[in-house]
Amino acid sequence: QVQLVESGGGLVQAGGSLRLACAASGRTFSRYTIAWFRQAPGKEREFAAAITETGRMAFYADSVKGRFTISRDNAKNSVYLLMNSLKVEDTAVYYCAAVVDSSDLASPLTYRHWGQGTQVTVSS
Repeated sequence: QVQLVESGGGLVQAGGSLRLACAASGRTFSRYTIAWFRQAPGKEREFAAAITETGRMAFYADSVKGRFTISRDNAKNSVYLLMNSLKVEDTAVYYCAAVVDSSDLASPLTYRHWGQGTQVTVSS
């Protein structure tokens, strides 16, 4: 079992940067693939990025590729999402999620464990 808590959200101007953090409890954190999803008002939850258990592989949605970087520090039970060149359309609640051994990393249905979310608002 793992519990997730996001932090780092806030208000930023377009073109700016934010770094989100996802802190996990539990001794088995290094077994989990961790993903970031986001959900804007009136829209479905969408995949942003994922990182495998050891951090060896990372995956990104086309909409964030080249601007967002996901990383993890298993010693600190944490995953990070560095968001650069932010756009107004990046405004959403950002959630981290965890799963063990799955191939469909872009589907929210894959993930059993979720954080409560952190709001990111990008102003023009």
